[in-house]
Amino acid sequence: MSEAAEKVISVSGVDIYQQKNLVLHDLNFEIASGEFVYLIGKTGAGKSSLLKTLYGDLPLMKGNINIGGIALFGIKQKSIPQLRRKLGIVFQDFQLLTDRTIKENLLFVLRATGWKDKKAMQARIDEVLQLVGLPTKDFKMPHELSGGEQQRIVIARALLNDPEIILADEPTGNLDPDTSSDTMKLLIEVSRKSNTAVLMATHDYMIIERFPARLLKCEDGQVKDLGGILF
Repeated sequence: MSEAAEKVISVSGVDIYQQKNLVLHDLNFEIASGEFVYLIGKTGAGKSSLLKTLYGDLPLMKGNINIGGIALFGIKQKSIPQLRRKLGIVFQDFQLLTDRTIKENLLFVLRATGWKDKKAMQARIDEVLQLVGLPTKDFKMPHELSGGEQQRIVIARALLNDPEIILADEPTGNLDPDTSSDTMKLLIEVSRKSNTAVLMATHDYMIIERFPARLLKCEDGQVKDLGGILF
């Protein structure tokens, strides 16, 4: 990581808990603006718990995390929406609202994060759908789209607030190999074009071999920085 690059995630002396259970201990790492980083490790090693702590779903009990200039230790519930505006979140299971059109799904997020101007909201929706290659799908219901198209919509949703960081939790986990590759190409392209950092949890080593990047590994209760070494 270049010294000149802005650090958008800074983690120091952090313990991660699920309820009262210590999952990860004494974490220290940084991620720079525009950097693409994989988070790897066995099932149950703490990947999802770490991501949930980063986006404010689990409280930070010990240590310091700074995301886009927001400190997470002691953060008030009313400040979580401000944190979420810094983040784009991509889930494995899409989590689209199944009873609403794609446009209504995206409007829901914009309203929840404080947008008011209808013209600006429509313009931003058009922009993100263009970015993910689905400019004509706004009237569709989620079930009318393929799995790959739904994941593209999820990435579009994550981009709505022009985030500094995208947190992706197994985004290719439910996709076939070709669609997984298309999703990866899109995430990498978005990261490069907009200088957005991406932290992606995955267990798919074929993806990592095809699209190599820095590796953080959850192992033995810690997060180890492996650089670009796969094994």
